[in-house]
Amino acid sequence: MPSANQYARSQPADAIPASWVAHAPHWLQPFARLARLDRPIGTWLLFWPCIFGLILGAAADERRFLEWRDLYYVLLFGIGALVMRGAGCTFNDIVDRKIDAQVARTRGRPIPSGAVSVTGAVVFLILQCLVGLAVLLQFNWFAVALGAASLLLVAAYPFMKRITWWPQAWLGLTFNWGALLALPPRPAGWMWATDFSMPD
Repeated sequence: MPSANQYARSQPADAIPASWVAHAPHWLQPFARLARLDRPIGTWLLFWPCIFGLILGAAADERRFLEWRDLYYVLLFGIGALVMRGAGCTFNDIVDRKIDAQVARTRGRPIPSGAVSVTGAVVFLILQCLVGLAVLLQFNWFAVALGAASLLLVAAYPFMKRITWWPQAWLGLTFNWGALLALPPRPAGWMWATDFSMPD
């Protein structure tokens, strides 16, 4: 049976050939690849709509962006984007593990290769979601519900690849959900009628 070090040194065919993950501790490398930490583009795609929402909200509020509360929100959305993108990738790989094992490009991914067990992946998924929940709880309950609703989009994505020819359109909707979550309170319109700011 291959050792943990051998699993760590092996890379999926679609992995980035040179990244910080290759220099991480051996036990951490499969989990980092499972969360796609070697490919941060997905985190940026999740993060920037949140920032656009913050900027639009500040403009609508006729105030300067990057007040202290904006900086706090930027930090929260940065952490949230990182862990929830990782959680989404982990869930996707759990669902697709049997298909991934049959495809040359993906059979080297952590779950089908055996570097991470399904149980280990589920535990990792739960840990990432708990961090995401901790971030989300910094907002009020309407925002918590709005953020939780995005999980329906995340959970449906792997199955969209089975029933449609355009799963990336669904993924785009998922990535841009953060723009709604980032909007601050405004005097009119359903998005702005509820206070999205931190609870008192």
